[in-house]
Amino acid sequence: MFGSENPILEFRGPWGVPIQVGGSLMLLALIFVPLGGSSDMLFYGLISFGMLIASIFLHELGHAWGCLIQGIPVRRIMLYGGGGFCERSASATPYEEELIVAMGPIVNLVIWAVASLLAPMMADPTMAWALYWLGQMNLFLALFNLLPVMPLDGGKLFQLLLMRFMPPFAATRLAGWIGLFMTVLWIPMMIWVYFTLGFVLFFIPPFGLHVQMTRATR
Repeated sequence: MFGSENPILEFRGPWGVPIQVGGSLMLLALIFVPLGGSSDMLFYGLISFGMLIASIFLHELGHAWGCLIQGIPVRRIMLYGGGGFCERSASATPYEEELIVAMGPIVNLVIWAVASLLAPMMADPTMAWALYWLGQMNLFLALFNLLPVMPLDGGKLFQLLLMRFMPPFAATRLAGWIGLFMTVLWIPMMIWVYFTLGFVLFFIPPFGLHVQMTRATR
């Protein structure tokens, strides 16, 4: 698994949180940075890759802030080929978990709003392009992460919100059934995205996890 790989780089980020970088992040770079292309393609590819990594990093910092503001220590933030994750050193209550999970997409939506407002004001075409795509990238990250499937933030938030109105086991089962339905539709949805928008989603929801959730008991 990418998430369990050994980091090739580690440094201290905001609030003293350890930031680790996995070597598989370079696989992500190959998607954005064309090899053997023109200098312009290389330039725009590097900018796009840098904006994506910065957006994922800020997304995970949002999760970390949600932890720290509630007194929950953060063990590390990991950036790798599959994206990133924020690992805690202590458990959280369901109410605390709601803020922690929600802060990632909220950060992306804030970046989208600010970048979209600033882009038309830029006189430099390259800066305007960069801000426009930064905004679109973060809007996509926010909406994608809010899909109600595990282990995306949307799947976790959906389960947590259901737990406000029904017993935890019932909320887990219902969230599992919704996630299972989305998982079955995922492959045709990826095909549609590829032929409509021209890119591939390198993510498939875990079928087994959703099946286990549908079987949750007291």
